[in-house]
Amino acid sequence: MGRDDKRKANLPAPPPAPASAPVSKTRIAAAAAIVLLAGLYWALSNTGLLGKLTDEHSLRRYIEEIGALGPLVLILVMTLAIVISPIPSGPIAMAAGAAYGPFWGMVYVVIGAEAGAMIAFLLGRWLGYEAVRRWSGSRDLLERLSRKRSQNWLMLFVFGSRLVPFISFDAVSYAAGLTPLSFFRFALATAAGIVPASFLLAYFGEELSFADSSIQTAAILLLGTITLLPIAGRLIWTEFRRWKRGA
Repeated sequence: MGRDDKRKANLPAPPPAPASAPVSKTRIAAAAAIVLLAGLYWALSNTGLLGKLTDEHSLRRYIEEIGALGPLVLILVMTLAIVISPIPSGPIAMAAGAAYGPFWGMVYVVIGAEAGAMIAFLLGRWLGYEAVRRWSGSRDLLERLSRKRSQNWLMLFVFGSRLVPFISFDAVSYAAGLTPLSFFRFALATAAGIVPASFLLAYFGEELSFADSSIQTAAILLLGTITLLPIAGRLIWTEFRRWKRGA
């Protein structure tokens, strides 16, 4: 063995190449779910079924025709409407009230909306939270949001957004998954917030289903304003008391 060969033999071995981070099965499943939902939306749009499912008159006739399967179909459609953002959920809630009355209509709407919100939250958590956490500019914010007081404020925000029909239900669900808000707190705030709005939409479902679109829009805005007033009043009163103590 020559001098050069001995020198090479004494050199330390090069460090191993860094292994790429394994892609978790959870992320693969979530990405597959997104692709599946996009394909389902495309299929519903191109076959014309989407228009029928989001028209309160057509949906009401259909769920009444299929009898005992009607509630299950209604819950599934409501779940899809939450997970797939372009599908409106208002007509589905009104069809539920018109077909099953205010109480059972509300029950089916709440089950479907809660299931859709939890799916959207988990998709946001599994696909986006890690990316947000790795971003250096968000670390301090995520740390503050992880504290108990911040968790309570996040819960209050989710609860308040559920009371207002013109705040995107879907966007709030996906966005909440990007925050440290716990799944249990999110589910609880969502359930508490959607019950009043779902009951009102189901209660007035029959009357609103026969009104034109402008009356429906005005009614939904009015319901949202009415449900938002107590929260707005509480926040204003809290800030006023704080200001008075500091004065």
